Amino acid sequence: MSMERYPDIEIYLAPANVERISAWLETTITAPALKPHGKLRWRTEGNHQGHDIPVLLVARAADEFASLWIDSAASPWATDGDCARAAASALDCEVRCSLGGWHPGDDPDRFLQVLPDGSEAIIDWPDTDSR
Repeated sequence: MSMERYPDIEIYLAPANVERISAWLETTITAPALKPHGKLRWRTEGNHQGHDIPVLLVARAADEFASLWIDSAASPWATDGDCARAAASALDCEVRCSLGGWHPGDDPDRFLQVLPDGSEAIIDWPDTDSR
């Protein structure tokens, strides 16, 4: 059984605490602290099993949620959902992510919601910017 690995990972966190996210990235991918990179953006680069793992955090990317983008297929998480579950638990915050690798015809507004207590739900999360 082959586990599909996503080419990159993107999750949405609220509330997003930059210091806590930094500390979590340090323990998971030995990344140095997130550094400011323009308005409401931070960057760092970690490493996992010899692979560089670039990371971008964008505050208020969607509603009150920040976007955490891990631009590598070599992170410790195979899918957005795996990362969302780890982050919700470690950071004690709500995390959302897309339901799977996006395919044409999929509903782009359907997301997986993971709460700090580990409970999960499939939710509708329309893109408010497009209204």
